[in-house]
Amino acid sequence: MSAKEEVERLVMKTRIVGLAKASHFGPTLIVTTLSYLFAELYWATGSALIIAVGFFSGQFIVGWSNDLIDYADDLSHQRMNKPLVAGLISRKFLQSWLAVMIPVALVINLFGPLGFVGGGLSIFAIVWALGYNFYFKFNIFSPLPYAVAFAILPSCMAYSQDKTPPTWMWLGGALFGMAAHFLNVLKDMDQDHASGIKGLPQRCGKTGSIIAATILIALGVTLLLLSDLTLR
Repeated sequence: MSAKEEVERLVMKTRIVGLAKASHFGPTLIVTTLSYLFAELYWATGSALIIAVGFFSGQFIVGWSNDLIDYADDLSHQRMNKPLVAGLISRKFLQSWLAVMIPVALVINLFGPLGFVGGGLSIFAIVWALGYNFYFKFNIFSPLPYAVAFAILPSCMAYSQDKTPPTWMWLGGALFGMAAHFLNVLKDMDQDHASGIKGLPQRCGKTGSIIAATILIALGVTLLLLSDLTLR
């Protein structure tokens, strides 16, 4: 391998790593896995995998747009774990990939196994998540997009099969989604206060957010246990 080819290989590797990090790969992988597991309840494995890929592409859109929107704030706090701040990728490069991923997500979700009903709901969840990035994270309604998106995640599978999702499915998703929001904000709360980001967790403070997340998780677990007893 020539020196030029080695440099090109390293640049490509760096960009791939940067794109993965900008997608918030940990949460993206969790949401994708959950979408696959719920899809398996209604679809064969092949279709479930396609559905999971649709959710995966949607999570890329949400994560990449988040890093683009937060770039100035991330730079001011020198968050070197952010690939744009660390210089792994450029904003123009990330914007170009975001432009590619949007139609990919639309096609897979709307024309895949979920169809226009389930796929439309999946796209609706992505729109709510984007709404958080642009608007809701700055006000007291910041948990709302998490509640809606996580309620839709399992429910769209049922609707795609012309079935009504059980209460535990959408309500449990909403409760756990809001809990995830309160916990996710904890690590950057002090910096968020300095930046004037005043979502509900920031207004509640660290202790209040931990209490809120604990209550929401407890309610979600109770709901699942009660649902299990009802089904027996």
